[in-house]
Amino acid sequence: MSEMNPSGSGVSGSDREQMTAALFAQLVMQQTNLAMMFLGKMPNPETGEKVHDMESARFFIDQLEMLETKTKGNLSREEETLLKQSLMTLRFAFVEAVDSPAKTEAPVKPAASAPQPAAPAEESSKKFSKKY
Repeated sequence: MSEMNPSGSGVSGSDREQMTAALFAQLVMQQTNLAMMFLGKMPNPETGEKVHDMESARFFIDQLEMLETKTKGNLSREEETLLKQSLMTLRFAFVEAVDSPAKTEAPVKPAASAPQPAAPAEESSKKFSKKY
């Protein structure tokens, strides 16, 4: 009975702390990855395409900033470091995406405007080709 915590769940205090620390880290990384996806820094896992939605990216960054404010003084050193580094990375990525939207979108547009039906037919008949 001494191993049970006061709530009676059978999980010791240190196990509960480790679990909440892991969940906190997972939450921070999830929000960070979603913001990076909307900044066009990583492709959408479902479509494989890069998305540029600054409003959605700003929403996830704002959520992490709120989390930083509300948890100030209540995080372990590792949790605080993870949150601060994630926010710093996202802020730099956001500024970069806003300052140079044409550079990040330019490589995607020509590929999308290229005639798609002709390419698969050529690829099916030829395995290798040289272009000069």
